[in-house]
Amino acid sequence: MDSETPVGDVADSCILLVDDNPTNLQVLLQTLNGRGYRLLVAKTGESALRIARKAMPAVVLLDIMMPGIDGYEVCRQLKADPLTERITIIFLSALDDTKDKVKGLELGAVDFITKPFQSDEVIARVETQLKIHQLEAALSARNRQLEAENERILEAMSEGILGIDIEGKITFANRAACDISGWSESQLIGSEFHRRLLGQPAEALASPSPLQITLREGSSQRLEDVTCLHQDGTPFAANLSCNPIMESGQCRGAVVLFRDITEQKQQQQALQQALDEIQSQKENLTHVSRLSTMGEMAAGFAHEVNQPLTAISNYSQVCTRFLQRDPLDRESLTEALEKIGTQARRAGEIIARIRSFVKKPRHVLEEVSCNKLIQDVVRLAEVDARNNCMEIHTRLADNLPLLRVDPVQIQQVALNLIRNGMEAMRDCERRDLGILVETEFLPDTHQVQVSVIDRGTGLPADAEEKLFTPFYTTKESGMGIGLSICETIINSHEGRLYFERHPEGGTIFRFTLPTV
Repeated sequence: MDSETPVGDVADSCILLVDDNPTNLQVLLQTLNGRGYRLLVAKTGESALRIARKAMPAVVLLDIMMPGIDGYEVCRQLKADPLTERITIIFLSALDDTKDKVKGLELGAVDFITKPFQSDEVIARVETQLKIHQLEAALSARNRQLEAENERILEAMSEGILGIDIEGKITFANRAACDISGWSESQLIGSEFHRRLLGQPAEALASPSPLQITLREGSSQRLEDVTCLHQDGTPFAANLSCNPIMESGQCRGAVVLFRDITEQKQQQQALQQALDEIQSQKENLTHVSRLSTMGEMAAGFAHEVNQPLTAISNYSQVCTRFLQRDPLDRESLTEALEKIGTQARRAGEIIARIRSFVKKPRHVLEEVSCNKLIQDVVRLAEVDARNNCMEIHTRLADNLPLLRVDPVQIQQVALNLIRNGMEAMRDCERRDLGILVETEFLPDTHQVQVSVIDRGTGLPADAEEKLFTPFYTTKESGMGIGLSICETIINSHEGRLYFERHPEGGTIFRFTLPTV
């Protein structure tokens, strides 16, 4: 019989029988034949090695005492060869000394059957080892499958992933790490992380890097906007995280994940520039709105300024006449000059209020009194009120906490609401009731609330949905941006602007502002 010829049924499980005694081989063949195994036989150690490397059996039943290469040497060579090291070896021998069995197990055998053997024992032990071998093979295949899947996942990730050993050297690099850095996988693996990615050795760093802290303390570290280097030396910004690889409570290495954020930073800068431009345009629009309001009130202000100027002119003529008299009436002259000064200050206050309102704000928040802001606005709005034969009443709460606001912008909101109220009452029978401006403290929210109440014609039915929408207006000549700007201003101060319908006719506009 040819020693390399398969004997018996061909099946997935292959067993190599090795014995220099033909009788023993025949007994083994009879024992295992017909059980679905693919049986191979070898009569020498040399042929056993040749057949094993060619056929890759799952199990080898191996005699120890053979001429030439004995069973121990066959076992040693099979376990030393990466190609055959996973083959399961069971020794069959008349040697029953414990030292002989231990030597076989130390060489890599998994079991030891003493001759003469019982058929049932051989079958049981072979089947057990075959099952273990098959489970190990299945586990190994599954592990390879998982490793392949993990590798595909790592290769598909857009972030660079590096495996680092405890000495800071790179042991693994995915495709993205190579693409981002510009280094090949062979150039990365084995190199020092800090020198490759940061451009200088670890010992040259001014302070410990996130990776050094991770390796030293076993803690995860994250750093944003780190400057790394491409292979050609050009810098790129990256977000970097380091996570420790722990074994038995000790840090054995780390996984470094990094992402090139150069494009993201460029997009953020472009977005910030766009936002700055929008904010600048909003500020210009707000300023134009104030100038427009002053333009609409120009005739009234001209009248207001003209009154003290006329008085100054009249008092100056009186002073001239006093100077022409003899003797000089110093008391009357002094009184007339004081009145000239009073009227000049009155004109100056009107002009100062106008200048304060129309100037561009410095965008510096100030701690101010809400009641003083409202009083200044009411004095400014009284010009329109007199032109419309209307009064502005105030009901200001005492001891209000201070606000931290841009006073010019808050005055713009209040003036806009007061003028809207007066316009709503201009042709109304209840115009003699005037406009009421109230302030109060809301303790539940720590806010101050300002209410502007008119008793005019009220708002249309769809006002709730459209009133604060840009370019929506209920006025024939209105642009529809006033209330939209007011809402933007109040929102920027973390407040709220809203309205209610007055139960007795008219509208109540309210806005809230947080206190200091």
